[in-house]
Amino acid sequence: MSENKVVYGLQNVHIAFRDYTEVGTQPIWKTPVAIAGAVKFSPQAQGDSNTFYADNSAYFVVTANNGYQAELEMALIPDAILQEMMGWSVDDNGMLVEEADATPKEFALLGQVQGDQKSRRFVYYSCTAQRPSKEHNTKGENLDPATDTLSLTIVPVDIAGKKITKGTLELNATNATTYNAFFNSVYKPIFE
Repeated sequence: MSENKVVYGLQNVHIAFRDYTEVGTQPIWKTPVAIAGAVKFSPQAQGDSNTFYADNSAYFVVTANNGYQAELEMALIPDAILQEMMGWSVDDNGMLVEEADATPKEFALLGQVQGDQKSRRFVYYSCTAQRPSKEHNTKGENLDPATDTLSLTIVPVDIAGKKITKGTLELNATNATTYNAFFNSVYKPIFE
């Protein structure tokens, strides 16, 4: 099968909240929930590199992987997702209430980008969101929909004795079952 030359087209965004009810050695997530209306996802790598010089040249270079800072822009993030993600409440009349002392919940972010040859699915395992930014404008000559943007902090998590930040998966001759079930649960890498 040919390799992709480019990827484009964000879709199939899912959120899977971390499940702390089951205590074990490996992290567990709840069933992923699809969120329609993906606009943009832009992770920026975090971590510095350090160069040690000896013998008049770069003798040793090390780079720290501290995860990512990211922005996730969606057409609209459902109130039920925001409620659980941010630790907010819903009152007796159905109003979503932002609580100043609420603690955001950790979640995995899953999604898919298209490629010129095949699609690529991804998961970022340990995400925490800040309150979404919103912009409300009056309707003018053109109708421009407003979007919700979440700022995310994504950090490594321990899976099978390795610090894992993200994973990407493309369909190949041996992984069809895993690829097709990718959004049914949070896939954890298998190391043998």
